[in-house]
Formats: sequence, structure tokens, C-alpha cells
Amino acid sequence: MNIIGRKSEIEILNNVMRSKQSEFVVVYGRRRVGKTYLIDEYFNKEYSFYATGVAETGRTNQLKSFSFSLIQRYGYILSGKITNWFEAFSHLIKFLEQKNITRDPITNKRVIFLDELPWFDTPKSDFKAAFDYFWNSYCSKQSDIVLIVCGSATSWIINNLLSNKGGFYKRVTRKIYIAPFSLKECEMLFNRNSFNCNKEIIVDSYMIFGGIPYYLNMLNNRLSLAQNIEYLFFKENAPLKNELNDLLASLYKNHAKHLKVIKALASNKKIGLSRNDIVMKTKINGETLTNILLELEDCSFIRKYDNYTTNKTLHLYQLIDPFIYFALDILEKNNPSSWLSFLNTPKYYSWKGNSFELVCLNNIESIKVSLGINQIDTNVYSWRSRKSENGAQIDLLIDRADRIINLFEIKYCDSIFEIDKQYESQLKNKIACFVGETNTKKSVQLTILTSNGIKHNSHSEIILRELEINDLFN
Repeated sequence: MNIIGRKSEIEILNNVMRSKQSEFVVVYGRRRVGKTYLIDEYFNKEYSFYATGVAETGRTNQLKSFSFSLIQRYGYILSGKITNWFEAFSHLIKFLEQKNITRDPITNKRVIFLDELPWFDTPKSDFKAAFDYFWNSYCSKQSDIVLIVCGSATSWIINNLLSNKGGFYKRVTRKIYIAPFSLKECEMLFNRNSFNCNKEIIVDSYMIFGGIPYYLNMLNNRLSLAQNIEYLFFKENAPLKNELNDLLASLYKNHAKHLKVIKALASNKKIGLSRNDIVMKTKINGETLTNILLELEDCSFIRKYDNYTTNKTLHLYQLIDPFIYFALDILEKNNPSSWLSFLNTPKYYSWKGNSFELVCLNNIESIKVSLGINQIDTNVYSWRSRKSENGAQIDLLIDRADRIINLFEIKYCDSIFEIDKQYESQLKNKIACFVGETNTKKSVQLTILTSNGIKHNSHSEIILRELEINDLFN
């Protein structure tokens, strides 16, 4: 298997293949994250049956695609044409009963992979009813079936397969969420693609592409990162110029409302918004907003977290996806004519500072490893003062079961960061506000995470723990 990372996902698949019963596995995640790649590599594309849905077409063409797999891929003899999904799955059952069908060479299981499953479910089709009947009447009665379904249309996957209101909720036996790569996994991908660069360049790429393998595989190793960005986003007919709209449209049926919520969250990128704030900004409310927030969270576009106070009932929602932030802040808001001309401008450094914070939030597990606390129970929060006049704010804090709280300062700059007398005073004020307002009895450790380290002087002694870019790759 030529797979980078994905250890926990592979272990789930290993357990599926060792199972003594039939398994219904749902693989989901955002577009371009590598769902199909993982399954294809794990099974070496050797399936008992494989078919994929077709984007933006009706039932007739979906059935043609399904029939094509049966006839052309697997040599099934079909007289006439399939006219509905009940017929389609009836023929699939007949095919699966053949003695010469491909089976897993180790477990002898019959593996069925239906890729882009949501696209099969076109309006006024009988797909869901027929698919449900296929699982209940045939697959679940066997002991050697592994049915794997996959799809980027996250709203369909959640509402129909994973939600307790969905028709297939009790049918699914395993679910595998494919998350974006960590920085360490991105480094492994860069090395495999012979893209020679240091960790700082990899962090810079993460600020734009996040940990999405598809985007990173588009980088030309003969060009600099800046030249690649110029080609992918700013040249005429640039491949990724309209990717944000394509991304959301592929995931969500009514993606205009999702984009509205995302833009509202982007307006307060530092700490995000409460649900009431989102309602005020978007006029979207009720179950619609609940579903949108859930779907955005399930794709790791946003995070839901608590403000570290005595009252944990007020949840905040924050945009944390680097690619979406880049698309909104750079491509839409600033809209420079070229990336090369935008480099090193004040707006560029403003975006980069905010993006570095997102990189840190997306690699929080590496931060815990670097602090030596990955084996300790922790909770991750942000905090904003409700009392201080200057609005003391902590973008990241880790509350630890060993009665220590790490308060983070996250700073990006091209050179070594220097703490002066004024900044030291601001840090002391933050700590005093936090301890005073939260009444915490835990020990507070001020922790700084910088891009290039800090200059040690009399003012830096307030910092108890220091982390740098390298510590994000653990």
C-alpha cells in the first residue's frame, strides 16, 4: 500500500476484514481529501464489484453507469436494459452469487465499493429504497460481504447514513472520517513528490492548501511555492481559481447558505461567533442552521468550542480551514492581480499572521506531543475577557488534568520575535485577567509558539514554555 498516514483508518479496515459478519462501511470527508485513494490503495483496486455515481445527471445515466460496471468491468451477461434501481440491485445479487467472482485473497470476502454514492440518488428515483432493500434482504444475511460506500456530498452522507434521523442509520456498522493531513503527513507527501523544501515552506503551503493531498499533489517540484500559487490561482484559466464554489457545491445541496455562514464566521476570524451572532448576521435559524453548522464541523471547516468560563453553555463557532480563509481573504477580499506582486505587502503579512494561527489549531495534537502532554487528558479552549477595558484575549489554551493550564501566544514573523517592555506588560495583564475572572486554582504556564523562535532578554522571562515551527511536525 502506498498510503501516507491514515493509521487509524487502516486499522478500522483491518478490523472490517477480520469481522465474522457482513459490514456496511461509510467513508466520508470533504472533496479532494483522499477518500477513494485510501480505499483503492488498501484493496489494490481488486473488488468483487465497483461502480461510481456520475455528477449532475439523471436516473437514466446513473443506471447506465451502474450497468456499464456490471457488463464491461465484470463481464456480466445482461439481456435488455435496467430500468430501475430494484432491477439494478437484483442483477448485482445474481452477479455476486457467481462462483468465479473476485474475492479478497486473504479473507475470501466479497468487497463491494460504491463510490460517490450520493450521486446515484437523483430526484424521483427509487435508489434509497432499493439500496436499503439490497442491504437488508441480501448483504446483512451473508457473513462475507464488505459493502463500502463513499461520497463527498457530506450533507447527503450525514442526513441519510450517519444521522439518527437517516433511513440507514442502524444499518451502518463502521464509519471512517478522512481528515486533512497533518503537517508531518504533508512533509511526507512533499518528500515522496521530490519537492525539496524546508519546514517553513511546508507551513506556508499549509496556510493556503491546508492538509488536502489533492491540492499538494498539484504542486510542480520544478517551481517555487510562490510560482505554483501564481499558476494555480492567478493565471488565466487557473485550475483552482473557482475551487471554493466547486468545493462547497460538491459537498452541500444548498451551499449558498453554507457560504453565508462561512463568511459570517470569517468576519470574526480570531474567536468566531456564537449561534446568536450567526443568526443576526445571516438571518438563518432553527434546524437549518443546526444542520449547516453540523455539516461544516464534520468537514473540519469550522470548530465548535467553549469560551473558558464558569458557564460552559455558550458555544462559539470559528472558521479554521486554511484554504477557505485564503479563498475569502485573498482571492475575494483583496483580489490581487498576481500573487508575486502581493508578496511582502502589509495585507500579505496580516493574512499570514492569521493563517499561522489556523495552522496551529489544525495541528494541536503535535503541540501536545511537543509539550509532553499527549498522554494527559486535556481540553482545548479559547478565552476572551468580559471585564477588562482592553479586551484581553487568549486564542488558545490547553486545560490539563495535571492541574496546569497552558496559555498560548501565537506569533508569526520572518525573524526572531522580540518581547519588549510594552508587550511584557500586555502579557502580564492577560494572565491577571484570566486568573482573576476564571478563579482558576490551576498553575498557569504562559507558552509562546512562534515561527522563528524568540530573543531571550529580561522581558522574555515571563514565557515558561517555547515552541517553534519544528514542534508542529511531531
